Amino acid sequence: MTHIHFNQVLVFSPITHTQMTWADPGDRQGADFTTPGYWQGLARTLERGRFDGVFFADTLALPADSQASAADTMTFGSYFPRLDPFALIPYMASVTEHLGFGVTLSTAGTPPFLAVRRLGTLDNLTGGRVAWNVVTSHVRNDFEALGLTQPDHDTRYDQAEDYMEICYRLWDAFPRDALVVDRENGVYIDPARVGKVDFDGKYLKCHAYPVVMNSLQGRPLIFQAGQSGRGLSFAATHADAIYGLQPRVGAMAKFVEAADAAGQAAGKADRPKVFFGLQPIIGGTEAEARAKHSALAERVPLKTALSRFGAMIGADLDNRDLDQPLADVTTNASQGILSAMLDVFEGRVPSIREAALHWGTSYGMPQLVGTPELVATQIETFWRESRCYGFNISPTVNPTSIEDFVDGVVPILQKRGLMRSDYEGKTFRDHLYA
Repeated sequence: MTHIHFNQVLVFSPITHTQMTWADPGDRQGADFTTPGYWQGLARTLERGRFDGVFFADTLALPADSQASAADTMTFGSYFPRLDPFALIPYMASVTEHLGFGVTLSTAGTPPFLAVRRLGTLDNLTGGRVAWNVVTSHVRNDFEALGLTQPDHDTRYDQAEDYMEICYRLWDAFPRDALVVDRENGVYIDPARVGKVDFDGKYLKCHAYPVVMNSLQGRPLIFQAGQSGRGLSFAATHADAIYGLQPRVGAMAKFVEAADAAGQAAGKADRPKVFFGLQPIIGGTEAEARAKHSALAERVPLKTALSRFGAMIGADLDNRDLDQPLADVTTNASQGILSAMLDVFEGRVPSIREAALHWGTSYGMPQLVGTPELVATQIETFWRESRCYGFNISPTVNPTSIEDFVDGVVPILQKRGLMRSDYEGKTFRDHLYA
C-alpha cells in the first residue's frame, strides 16, 4: 500500500512559521537556536518518526520597506536573526543515519558552479541525504542586499533555466565511478570519465571542470515551490518534489491537477510528487488543542504580520486600508502565494488584515486542530481527496509541537498502514521514491 510521505519544515531562526512562538514558556527554539544540540535533538526525534527529511525554508535579507518595519521585525524576532541552514546539516546528519536534509539556495547571488560545489560537498558528507530547494528569490530585499536588480517574475524563471542546465552538466561531468583509487597503478581519478562543461546561455555562462563527484544518490534531490503558471512549469520540469501552499483541500486537489498537466506538458512519465504544507496543533483533548490555537493567534502582532506578508507578496501594506479586499493587491513577487491567500476563506475574499494575521500564524497553510486521532484522520482525508504525495509539517512551539506529532500522530498513521514503520534505504532519494 502506498504510504504518505512527510518532511518537517524548519527555519534557522528563533521561529519557524508562527510569529512570537519564542515567547511561549514551553518554547526552546528562541533561546537555543544557536546551540547545535537543540537541532540534533530535533533530528533524532524526526528520524524516530520515520520522516523522509527536514526542509529548511530560507530567505536572505531582512524583508522590510522602511526603518519602522525593520525595527518591528527585529523587535518581534520575526525570522530575525536568520542564520545559514547549510551550517546545521553536518551537525544533524552526525546523529542520524537516514534522515534527509533539504536546504534552500537561491539562483540569485550564487553562481551555479558554487551551488553545485556546496550542495555536492554536503551530499557526499551525508552519504546522499541532501536535497536542494531551488528558489529564484521573490523578495526584493534579497536582490538589494546582493547588489542586484530584481528581474520580473517570468524572467527570474527564464534565468533559472540557464542555471539548472549548468548544474546538470556539472553533475553529469563527474560521475562517482571516476574515482578508481588504484593504489597499485597510482591512479586516483580516471580523467577520461571527467568532462569539462562549456556552456554559453542567454543569461549565464560556465567553462570549467566540476570539482565535486556525485554522491551515493547521484545528485542532490531537487525541490521546488513554484505555484504560478510559469513557476509550476519550471517545477514540473526540474523537481523531484513540488512544495505547494494551498489553504484548503479543494484548492490542493486543483493544484495537483495543474501539476499533473504541467508534468505531462514537460514530457514527464511519472506524476509530480506534490507536498502540501500542514500545521498540526495537537492537544490531549479538542478543548486543549483549541486553547493552544487561540493562544498562538492572539500573540501575533499585526505590525509584523503585515510586514512579513507584504514582503512575501511584494507589496507595501503599511499605508493601505487594511479592511480593503486582498484582491485589490497586485504583485511581481510570489503570484502563487497571493493566489492561494485569496482562497484562504471558503466562499469569500479576505481583507488585507485577515490575510496578514492568518499568514502570521499558519503561513497560509491549513491548521489541523485537535487530538492526535483527529489530526491523523484529517491528514488521511487531505491526502486521499487531494491525491498529493505527502506533506511538509510546520511546527509551532518547539520542540514540543514536533514531539507531539511524532509521539501522538505518527503511531496512529503507522497502525493504519499510511506511514512507513522503518526506512527501506539510506539516501534521501531512497526515502522519496519508496
